[in-house]
Amino acid sequence: MPWASYILDVPADFDPPAILVLRFSSIGDVVLTTPLLRALKTRHPECRISYVTKAAMAPLVSDHPAVSEVLTLEAAGSLTRLAAEIRKRNFTHLLDLHGTLRARLLRLMVPGSWQGFDHRRRERGVLIRTKRDIYPVHVPMAERYFEAAEGLEVRQDGKAAELYVSEAATRSVAAWLAETGLGGDRPLAVLAPGAAHFTKRWPVESWVSLAGRLLTDGYDLALAGGAADAELCQVVATMAGRNAAVAAGKFGLQETGALLRRAAVSVSGDTGVMHMATASGTKVVALMGPTVRQFGFWPYNAKSVVLERELYCRPCSAHGSARCPEGHHRCLREIDSGVVAAAVETLRR
Repeated sequence: MPWASYILDVPADFDPPAILVLRFSSIGDVVLTTPLLRALKTRHPECRISYVTKAAMAPLVSDHPAVSEVLTLEAAGSLTRLAAEIRKRNFTHLLDLHGTLRARLLRLMVPGSWQGFDHRRRERGVLIRTKRDIYPVHVPMAERYFEAAEGLEVRQDGKAAELYVSEAATRSVAAWLAETGLGGDRPLAVLAPGAAHFTKRWPVESWVSLAGRLLTDGYDLALAGGAADAELCQVVATMAGRNAAVAAGKFGLQETGALLRRAAVSVSGDTGVMHMATASGTKVVALMGPTVRQFGFWPYNAKSVVLERELYCRPCSAHGSARCPEGHHRCLREIDSGVVAAAVETLRR
């Protein structure tokens, strides 16, 4: 389906701009749009920014000071109804930071001069299939989004992404930490063992081993993630046996962000929690398996240590998969828990 492109009847001297930013999902992708939001508000302090996303993602930007409103698509919601809401507003700039079929359909329903960005799909596909790097330059995803704002005169400021949380979320997490006895006299480490796809998951026995090492090193442990990760997190917490509690499934995105802000360090795979941690100002140890830096989703402008294995088979997919194509899963299985614990200690200094 071709991209819809129309010319809005907007005065040439528009000021301030009214900007729509579209990114339906997922957690990390939405978080990585925030440097652009910050740049837009810095360059155009009086601008109005409306953010369009899935309802489940709204907490990631609902408290961002640059965002004037969040327009949401419910899980079973109508794209037609969302388009009608957008058409009621007189936007001067329409930024598509997603580019999926659903985004393209919305663009057809909402006439306007839409701007997108280069997803580097060709370069990514060649790298996955042939292991040849034909990227002309490695640009982080957060900076690729700026391509959609051409004409708005925005600049990258070299800072990290941002995650703003409400006072209610902060109080909820403080109460939970007091109830569980975590993060008092001992530093708090947030571990996120889950991932949407198998190939992005470090083996559970490795997480258990890391938990033991961190407890010995004096950390309290909070196991974070979504409801689907709760069972795995409970296994790790139970095996740890002390000074560990499960937050997965108990907290929404806002509370998870507030928890990460209380942490001295976070350990995760290439997941949304990793990006939430960097956006919360938390030090991060990231375990990378099937994905690589060229894809643009490395920890962005944050204090971090990335652990990965240089293997003939990496990268094997863009987003992870249900099984290792080679059957060995060496990319993550061969990252030793002692190396991860040492990386945590490096960030502690």
